[in-house]
Amino acid sequence: MKLHELQPAEGSTFNRKRIGRGTGSGHGKTSGRGHKGQNARSGGGVRPGFEGGQNPLYRRLPKRGFNNDRFATVYAIVNLEQLNGFAAGTEVTPELLLSEGVVKNPKDGIKILGNGELTVQLTVKAHKFSQSAAEKIQAAGGKTEVI
Repeated sequence: MKLHELQPAEGSTFNRKRIGRGTGSGHGKTSGRGHKGQNARSGGGVRPGFEGGQNPLYRRLPKRGFNNDRFATVYAIVNLEQLNGFAAGTEVTPELLLSEGVVKNPKDGIKILGNGELTVQLTVKAHKFSQSAAEKIQAAGGKTEVI
């Protein structure tokens, strides 16, 4: 097979629906929008959850309790196996993890979890450690430091 012989799979491509194009298309005149009404207008339609003016479900149902999602502390998670890429004796900091691309968004802090095995001796500085992660880092001859 050569590059110029490549073709999309059978039935995977469709011609675009050309709306408002007169004869033959079947989508002329009102362009599939029907006659007048809110949905026929430009910018028309209703927001999600709108029930035509009837009191909507999200307002009818009782709301109870407190939800901490908005205020919760969210940690960026790094597993031990991801730290094996660093040279022995390296001081692993959140800044280093960010610059090396191990973490894309540090969120409210970095938490090291004990998934996988650590084969190099490292000094790891993070905001939180799971118990198993701290034990495995120390077993490998490294140090943990909570910042």
